[in-house]
Amino acid sequence: MTTRLYNPFLDFKFDNNTCFLTGKTLNSSDEKIQVFPVWMMRAFELEDKPFKMLDESVRTYKELQLPCSTEAAEAFEKMEMQVEQAMLSGFEAVKALPQEVLFQWVAKILYGVVFNEIQAGIRQSILAGEQMNFSQALVHKFRNLHAMLQSVVVPMEFEHKNPFTIEIFEVDNPENTFLYRDEINTLIFSLRMKNFGIVATLQDNGTNAIYHEEILTLVQDKKLHPIQFEEICARYFYSAYLFNRLPEYTFMETPQKVYVEPMPLNDWTMKPIFDSWTVKTYGQVLENFWKPWGFLLFEIIKDPENPMSFIKGPDGKFLENIPLEKG
Repeated sequence: MTTRLYNPFLDFKFDNNTCFLTGKTLNSSDEKIQVFPVWMMRAFELEDKPFKMLDESVRTYKELQLPCSTEAAEAFEKMEMQVEQAMLSGFEAVKALPQEVLFQWVAKILYGVVFNEIQAGIRQSILAGEQMNFSQALVHKFRNLHAMLQSVVVPMEFEHKNPFTIEIFEVDNPENTFLYRDEINTLIFSLRMKNFGIVATLQDNGTNAIYHEEILTLVQDKKLHPIQFEEICARYFYSAYLFNRLPEYTFMETPQKVYVEPMPLNDWTMKPIFDSWTVKTYGQVLENFWKPWGFLLFEIIKDPENPMSFIKGPDGKFLENIPLEKG
């Protein structure tokens, strides 16, 4: 029997009576899972902390939930337990996790935020008596993300290359560090906790890793100061913004599994895959990521040819022993 992937974007079905992942009709409104893992919310006391939505409304972390069938919830629980054990152990265990498992874990959180944002948008448009206006480019990205997330319950193989980039770094974090960021328009995610940091770009077919090859080579096998990890995050978040392609994927369904193949990113325009890097804009992004250390834009881009960096010294080598408090 051929596997069938569920597509909620066909009829824009985002109610609480349908499993968000499989499209199965739910028996009860109690069939829900949390967007953010329960163990993480408890470990860092996040449950009642505010989570700001795109419409400026505020929810708590524990209020972000997903309608989910028992079968899908069990599959997520199995995956989450694997990630929980690794993350509570630390860097080496996280590094050893299969990339696809980490992708599923990150994708569930990002898509979970997207699902809650869409529900909020639908509610607002109903109250305003207007049709919901939704970017087709975002629908395209979210539909692909949702299809790939179904690898939790459907056997799936990513052919030739992964559609995502996930980098894991050892970071000398202060105790009880927890810093989470996402940008759903560009499908990028970062997390800093325990003794590690993660940066994930979910639909770039590995291009961000190539784009940042020089910096990634410099930091390879190094334990990073938090300010160095945040600099990497700033670079990634900015390049995700500069990424000017809308990746296409073919999903070939067979009785055994679904094969996902990324289409080439080169197009007929022959434009570079990334728009031009602007030092001032990058400096503004970096200023935001470096808030705990108080560096201002004018300091960061004082020398526009060589913006401030705590990764690369004037000699081009990796900077050791950063003389700053850990943030």
